[in-house]
Amino acid sequence: MTSSPDRYVSTRGDTAPTDFAEALLRGMAPDGGLYMPTAWPTLGVDAWAPGRVYADMATQAMAPFIGDALPAGALDRALERLTAGFAPPEVTPLRRLEDGLYMLELFHGPTAAFKDLAMQLAAALSSEALQASGEQLTLVTATSGDTGAAAVAAFANTERVRLIVLHPHERVSPVQRRQMTTVDAPNVLNLAVRGDFDDCQRLVKGLLSDESLRAHGRFSSVNSINWARLAGQIPYYVSAVSQLAAMGEIRAPVFVVPTGNFGDAFAGIAARKMGLPVAGFVAAVNQNDALARAINDGVYARKAAVETASVSMDVQAPSNFERLVFEASGRDPAVTRTLFETFAAAGAVTLPPVLLAALRAQVSAVSVDEATTRSEIAHAYAAWGQVVCPHTAVALSAARGVDRALGPVIALSTAHPAKFGKDVAPVLGFAPDPPKVIRDLGDRAERFEVIAADAGAALAAVRGFS
Repeated sequence: MTSSPDRYVSTRGDTAPTDFAEALLRGMAPDGGLYMPTAWPTLGVDAWAPGRVYADMATQAMAPFIGDALPAGALDRALERLTAGFAPPEVTPLRRLEDGLYMLELFHGPTAAFKDLAMQLAAALSSEALQASGEQLTLVTATSGDTGAAAVAAFANTERVRLIVLHPHERVSPVQRRQMTTVDAPNVLNLAVRGDFDDCQRLVKGLLSDESLRAHGRFSSVNSINWARLAGQIPYYVSAVSQLAAMGEIRAPVFVVPTGNFGDAFAGIAARKMGLPVAGFVAAVNQNDALARAINDGVYARKAAVETASVSMDVQAPSNFERLVFEASGRDPAVTRTLFETFAAAGAVTLPPVLLAALRAQVSAVSVDEATTRSEIAHAYAAWGQVVCPHTAVALSAARGVDRALGPVIALSTAHPAKFGKDVAPVLGFAPDPPKVIRDLGDRAERFEVIAADAGAALAAVRGFS
């Protein structure tokens, strides 16, 4: 097979190559792996030229991954829908905080979180693919808060799509929960799982591997295990470099990414592989530090997730670490399959020295505790007048520790602070001013079902949804 950005293989090697539409609508490969493009396209230097429009940059970054798998004009229509939902003309504005330190705001969309950027695109592209094929699609997704809210906003009342969202019961912020559960749409089912995000993710993977659920139509996921989600995040890295150049900064930046499931960070790594000038990546995690321990200590080990203020990062088994391992291993499916099958069975695996060195060449990792997160929220307001959410605070804390001789440092700001007012207000002494999309939640009734963190309970709920 000729390698091409619009052809996809599984990280575990036992799935026939396919196109973008199949990777989009299936989500996870049949062999339990994740879809990856067989080659990285090359971005020309004009892609990040100063002053470029976001939609144009996104077209240049994403079109090679789609090829002719969707109807003509599908990506243009999807990007028109996306940009219409974001107020700033830059879509993802870059803010200068101080010399050499910047913040990329990704939260100006329909649910005030960065997930909107990829989810709105995934919804529009899925609709295009389903209309072309005449098929129905059931989507199931695990969320630690923002993914579910963005998915409900994107897919509610969509023809040909049913959406099932699993969130950890009483372990998401009230605003995140209400953004999922107050939307009155007959095609949406919200399940609150008595467990943590990793339990939700485990249940979703189990459902996706149950072929019986595909008997009445497509069955897939819009978690960041879906390649389309990651492809939709690549453009804002390109936009950040373009905006940095417009500010007169020509050096390649270091990106600091607050990390849960590692999809956001891997999208940046993909952008660098496409030619975007990047000096490095730092994955900033909270006390749920499985990724940091893997990169820093060489042992990938699962622990029970602990609840933190940065709830969307309360992840101890980040799915997209598999994509990073696949890439760092020289795209070796045998290495990838063995490592993650061992991890699934034993809960821990030691990374081979050669693989560990290759992983460290791609990304470094820093863990930020709760006290430091609170301190950083206070510092951001005192130093720069910025009210930030706990996830952004984790990124900023790590970013201030990066040597700026390496290049300018860009911390990703992933959610509006009003989504986490109960954590921000005690630090600052006032509640963040909510944007309209949060004020509009009002006092609408919530609709969700509480289930055990049990495969049988999840399967029964999905089969009972009609």
